[in-house]
Amino acid sequence: MSLYRIAVLVGSLRRDSFNRKLASAVALLAPPEFTFQQLALDDLPLYNQDDDGNQAASVKRLKDDIKSASALLFVTPEYNRSIPGVLKNAIDHASRPYGHSAWEGKPAGILGVSVGAIGTALAQQHLRNILAYLDVPTMGQPEAFLHAKDDFFDADGKIGHTSLEFMQDWMDRYVAWVKKQAGDQAANA
Repeated sequence: MSLYRIAVLVGSLRRDSFNRKLASAVALLAPPEFTFQQLALDDLPLYNQDDDGNQAASVKRLKDDIKSASALLFVTPEYNRSIPGVLKNAIDHASRPYGHSAWEGKPAGILGVSVGAIGTALAQQHLRNILAYLDVPTMGQPEAFLHAKDDFFDADGKIGHTSLEFMQDWMDRYVAWVKKQAGDQAANA
């Protein structure tokens, strides 16, 4: 039985996205009490403040999915040294209208994989800045700026043997951190 439902936001719409593949592969490293749901971002309209009073059904669904989650996992590529527009659009929608943010207090982890040598370091830093403003406590360590070399994923799409120990450690730390945040939230309720 799942005790922790993790809402996963993948910042890429590309069918063969390395980051979508990473989101699926890393979820396999979690214990059975954790379930991961990749949220749909491809049907969100472009954010327009004029729509705050009458949000689209897809926006309401996104906000409900976030609110019902125990925690968040952002898995993002790096576009032009920052986060992709599709991810920023989702973040803006779920934070509005002012005073009705779905993000507030939701613990989050951040991952990203790229063919570039520095992984997604700058995108992750920009995302951390945004999440800090939205009152999303974000796991600080270990950071994971992943380089998608030929053996990063195995033939089945799982984390390859050369990266498995690091990624398992990341997941173990994320799991412990989410459990601690959930305990802290329950104690403060």
